[in-house]
Amino acid sequence: MKSIKEQQAAYAQRLLTTLRDELVERQITAVLVVAADGRPGLDVTDSRFRTRRVYAHLAFCWFYWGDREDERVTSLRMPTAVDRIEQATRDGWHEGKQGELGMDLSRIVDAYRA
Repeated sequence: MKSIKEQQAAYAQRLLTTLRDELVERQITAVLVVAADGRPGLDVTDSRFRTRRVYAHLAFCWFYWGDREDERVTSLRMPTAVDRIEQATRDGWHEGKQGELGMDLSRIVDAYRA
C-alpha cells in the first residue's frame, strides 16, 4: 500500500498533467518535472521565454507559481485555472526570483494539540 505522501504526489501529478495538457493545447510550453525535493511541478514558459515552475498545493486546492497573491489560482475549477495561467504567461512572469509558498501546517496542528 502506498503512503499518504506517495498518494498525494500521485494526485498532484495527475492535476498537473491535466493542466499541462490544457496549456499545451493553447500553445503554451509546459513540461512536467519532478523537483529536487520530489514534488511534481510544471515548467511553464512565458511570452518572454522565461520559465516558472507551477506546483499544486493540495491542502489549499491551488496551483501556484510564486508567493504573491496574484500567483495562485484554485485547482478546483480547471478551466478558470488554465485561463488565469495562460493570461499570466501572455503578460509575462513577474521580474525577479520565483517566490516559494512557505506554510508549515505542522505548526498549526501543534497549536491545536496544546
